[in-house]
Amino acid sequence: MEGSTSGHDSYHEATIVDIYGSSRTLRVPVVQELVRHGINDIPKIFIKPELDSVSPSTSCVSLDNFPSVSLAKLRAMRLEDRSQELEKLANGAKEWGMLLVCDHGIPASLLDHVKGIVKGFFELSIEEKRKSVGTYASTDNMGYGRNYVKSEHQIFEWVDRLTMMAAPKGSTDGLNVWPQNPPNFRDIMERYAEEARNVGDQILEALAEALSLEKDRFLRYFDRETSEIKVRINYYPPCPNPNSTLGLNPHSDPSAISVLIQMENSGGLQAMHRNQNVWQTVPWPTDAVLVTVGDLLEIMSNGRVTSGLHRAITQPDVERLSVALFYNPAPTTEIEPVKNDQTGDVEYKKVMVGDYINHYYKVSPAYGKQTTL
Repeated sequence: MEGSTSGHDSYHEATIVDIYGSSRTLRVPVVQELVRHGINDIPKIFIKPELDSVSPSTSCVSLDNFPSVSLAKLRAMRLEDRSQELEKLANGAKEWGMLLVCDHGIPASLLDHVKGIVKGFFELSIEEKRKSVGTYASTDNMGYGRNYVKSEHQIFEWVDRLTMMAAPKGSTDGLNVWPQNPPNFRDIMERYAEEARNVGDQILEALAEALSLEKDRFLRYFDRETSEIKVRINYYPPCPNPNSTLGLNPHSDPSAISVLIQMENSGGLQAMHRNQNVWQTVPWPTDAVLVTVGDLLEIMSNGRVTSGLHRAITQPDVERLSVALFYNPAPTTEIEPVKNDQTGDVEYKKVMVGDYINHYYKVSPAYGKQTTL
């Protein structure tokens, strides 16, 4: 894997408009290239302020104590056979805003292919990457590059990203957001997105049942032809100063749900239990998918479930890759919270999906949850 540090090739570029209305181009180093060229100290723009320094996790939750469900058991015909899984599903969505899903039915061979094309892209030189795919900072942050570049004074995350829209069909027509290399990238990722959609639909239906709601209470907002699946691939290279920066700042997702897989290396994702003010490393077997509750599902449920607050830490000796699929109703869909059973009250407002996501992008990068408008 050879790259060049000459000229613009070692930087992600983004155009911003300052407070005076003038356009400026900001250049942020490609972190993968920094590591390829053997840096010993990370640039200042990635270093968190001293009062906000990144301390190692004070706890690592065990696999036995982290919510996990079997999708095969949730599919069981008899309620008695799946009641325990429904309870675990509801508790995980309420307490952590995320859970592991095993026996999900996505073919292992397809997951291997997804991991292969993702690794294949990030093994390319920077020049080959730029020939393979474009960058669209103003179009929902798609393509290869960096999200949420707003100011020369912000502190950046230790990550490079690749983003595209896998659904609805035609949503990326005219945009060079699908890598041409590896040549089978789009075909494999779109096949995986449809498998992940099926997992998401089953989780949404089962969760409604687990909360004693109509089974279609959440799924009714998702039209097969217009609902969106956004793919974001995060690459976290080894970091020489892991306690000085983060791969991802603490946040919740602006989705209904997110479906994630990671490559072989784990230990980088941390989450916070809703009743505990401590970061805990998520135990994540590579054969399981991680499903996180997003802000939109928290709104739909009227707070019965909570969007998961999570972050990514950096590691000194290993690289980490994850693939996140953000599953949303169409932008023109209005969602509304479920009324309280006793009072008929709601704690959340009705909201248009597109308005919420645009608001999220407007205030990002933010530190923490944004379940409001």
